[in-house]
Amino acid sequence: MDPRRRIERPLRSCLDHAVAPPCPPRLAQAMRHAVFPGGARLRPELCLAVAAACGDGHPALAESAAVAIELMHCASLVYDDLPCFDDAAIRRGHPSVHAAFGEELAILAGNALIVLSFDTLARAGAAHTSLLPGLLRVVARGTGAPAGICAGQAWESDSRTELAIYHRAKTGALFESAILAGAIASGGDPLQWTGLGYRLGEAYQVADDLRDAYGRPELLGKPVGQDTVNARPSAVHELGTAGAIARMRTLCEESQDRVPACPGRDELRATSAAGRPSCSPSSTRPPRPSAPPPDPG
Repeated sequence: MDPRRRIERPLRSCLDHAVAPPCPPRLAQAMRHAVFPGGARLRPELCLAVAAACGDGHPALAESAAVAIELMHCASLVYDDLPCFDDAAIRRGHPSVHAAFGEELAILAGNALIVLSFDTLARAGAAHTSLLPGLLRVVARGTGAPAGICAGQAWESDSRTELAIYHRAKTGALFESAILAGAIASGGDPLQWTGLGYRLGEAYQVADDLRDAYGRPELLGKPVGQDTVNARPSAVHELGTAGAIARMRTLCEESQDRVPACPGRDELRATSAAGRPSCSPSSTRPPRPSAPPPDPG
């Protein structure tokens, strides 16, 4: 099955279950709005790719792990767009959740998606009790404190932030969770995969910094220039454009080298190479230096 269809089918089924009556109708609408239409679905596709590379011993569990990762990512975007953070009116080319439904329902929808993420893992993991604790831990670690995406958001409120630590928490942590969850769900050894997600996630965050500096909102589907407006740590500000692009390419190369020996190693390396951030003029304003194509979230 096509990886995108393999993600969308259980994702829609999961949301259908969560928003059925007696769920308040507007909360149900806000939750759906946060998840559909989707962005690039990079994290769940990565989770499934790693599971396949490890032999895909438990396909249904891997799908549930991928869904849980994407639900957590979507929740983080809801919060990221709130007026107290980026105050972004657009996400994925559509009104952000708070712009469409108000702040109260946006916060509740984000909360509900986080709970649904763990509920999805718990239901799928009931048949794999030896694997469930590990799955719950890697998703929780990639989401909360001390170094998950919540910590990444919190670093934006700190006046003294080391760029690599910020990138590792804001984006790398959930990429790492996606990879480790894919390994665990397939019965593989997660220790062999440690560090790959951090490098790949940091590469995408550097790419996002470049898009924010030089991108065009009509192509990216979200506002640009937010790093400057919000005085946020940025690879472009700290390394310069050429330095940021060089850093992104180095991280991509390190990610390729980090893929461990496994039955699907060649396929996974090809997949990550095809989907890695690359430089393209399509998302930038000439004659500015080109930035990577968009990851719509």
